[in-house]
Amino acid sequence: MKNIFQKLFNRNTDPLTPDERMEIITASSKQVGPGVFFSTIVVITSFLPVFLLTGMEGKLFHPLAWTKTFILLVDAFLAISLTPVLISFFLKGRLKPESQNPITHTLEKIYTPILTWCLHWRKTIIAVNVILLLSGGIMLSRLGSEFMPPLDEGSLLFMPVTLPDVSNSEAKRLLQIQDKLIKTVPEVMHVLGKAGRASTATDNSPISMIETIILLKPKSEWREGITKTDILNELNAKLQIPGVTNGWTQPIINRINMLSTGIRTDVGIKVYGQNIDSIYSLSNKIKESLKNVDGVKDLYVEPIVGGRYIDIEVNKEAIGRYGLTTDDVNMVVESALGGMNLTNTFEGRQRFSVNARVAQAYRESLEDLKRLPVQTMQFGTILLSDVANIRISEGPPMINSENAMLRGTVLFNVRERDLGSTVQETQEKLNTMIAQMPQGYFIEWSGQWENQIHANRTLKLIMPIVIFIIFMVLYYTYKSAKEAMATMITVPFALVGGVFMVYFYGINLSVAVAVGFIALFGMAIETAMLMVIYLNEAMQQLVEEKGNSREFITNEDLREYVIRGAAKRLRPKLMTVSVSLFGLVPILWASGVGSDVMLPITVPLIGGTISSVIYVLLVTPIVFEMMKEHELNKNGKIELLDVKE
Repeated sequence: MKNIFQKLFNRNTDPLTPDERMEIITASSKQVGPGVFFSTIVVITSFLPVFLLTGMEGKLFHPLAWTKTFILLVDAFLAISLTPVLISFFLKGRLKPESQNPITHTLEKIYTPILTWCLHWRKTIIAVNVILLLSGGIMLSRLGSEFMPPLDEGSLLFMPVTLPDVSNSEAKRLLQIQDKLIKTVPEVMHVLGKAGRASTATDNSPISMIETIILLKPKSEWREGITKTDILNELNAKLQIPGVTNGWTQPIINRINMLSTGIRTDVGIKVYGQNIDSIYSLSNKIKESLKNVDGVKDLYVEPIVGGRYIDIEVNKEAIGRYGLTTDDVNMVVESALGGMNLTNTFEGRQRFSVNARVAQAYRESLEDLKRLPVQTMQFGTILLSDVANIRISEGPPMINSENAMLRGTVLFNVRERDLGSTVQETQEKLNTMIAQMPQGYFIEWSGQWENQIHANRTLKLIMPIVIFIIFMVLYYTYKSAKEAMATMITVPFALVGGVFMVYFYGINLSVAVAVGFIALFGMAIETAMLMVIYLNEAMQQLVEEKGNSREFITNEDLREYVIRGAAKRLRPKLMTVSVSLFGLVPILWASGVGSDVMLPITVPLIGGTISSVIYVLLVTPIVFEMMKEHELNKNGKIELLDVKE
């Protein structure tokens, strides 16, 4: 290959013949093709963890992973097939060496002295990088965590809960008052409230639960300096009504949480046991323990006692005196209160049942029920209170069960703090109480925390497998475990820039940030692979010129060719990284729905791309030189790679 390019450089005056041009294109494609192909395979492999995500996080990021994978597969195929063909069509006329390109000349003029200085102070440079790596680890440990960054849906969902025995008229009155108070905030455009449940089996909301959707005006119409959090706090302060516990979320995420975990808030503590009263008592103790935890908002115990029921107990001695049976009394109660099915009516293809029961005016109070008439054969009409004891008793408003056990729930949202540290603090506060719970009673964490634990477990399980696969791809490319390991060392140093940028942006660790680091993982190895390939090509030139022996190769020769290999193709290296970097930078200023999720993916990518380029251009040659010096001193020769063509 050297002879081919030397022929080109010696013929600056005469154009190349078609055969010479095709020979150079073929040689160049064989030189660059393997590195481009295998680096693309590495990037595709690095996205395996995203494919194995399940649940909500999987549905959110699978389209991204599939799109990137298909693009890269096509890119890998075109890089080794179509690109050389297109070059043969468009690369014509008199060609100049890359060193005569003004951009390349300028870049090398800047880069070469910096690299020479770094190689001279290589131990200091490595020590600085290790310090930065340790600093990044410390910053990483101080970052908060959450399942997913909160997506701004542009609206709010207000879900207050009243006492279980609230009447329909009182719930309606509260709903109207709340809607009027909400509408007084200038940023609110529309308010729509609902009390009770819809006529569907999928909506089990009791009358005590109110759902109010609040549509906000565009941000351009908001008061100056106000944020969505400020609006929420202002609304919450206005809606402090006795007997009502406020809850705030957003419409879409609320439905997703309820469908996936059964919890309508960010976090829920499910209390399992055998007795409803004991479960409710334990739930209230948990609530008292969490009252003063920073970040815990909208703390609420789902009521499992406090419902009001009308008990009608038949007096068997009395019905015996009047010649009645229990069925006779029950039939009166059924027809008067529940309604008796008399017949069916047909309207076209639709069929409706016809029920009959006592009018509302005769069953509005307990005294009215006691005066319901009961017909006897011998004694005429008597009152229901003569043959039955009628009273109001307390009971569970709704019985919740899960895994064949009764269940109570403590609900709360997390605001003004990250989800991970908030839940960890609550767990520490509850550890002592949980250890003292009666036998047969236990708790389970649910909500977004459940999703976060599941996603973290999946990533921890698959990441070692992905790292091993990438290592094997590198080993197959280099045919050297040392070279593969030297390339893998790039990854933690590349992540440092991402960690620094995430830390200074104040972004919490989440699945979105993890996806950003996964993408950065493959990009860093891709850049390092190209550098290692060019450095090894420089070593091959050194061996061809001076022989592969310690007697002929000095440390100065080794450094000269390391600098030459690092500076070679500097422009395409920087172009590859710049295209990715400049494509990501506009997302930092993006706004609107969706930017909340895109920013945590982009920030680690941008910071990591910058740090990985610096590391690959300055530190990778240092590590490579030290490794080759060790080979010369130990074996008396340099180990040359046989990169697949």
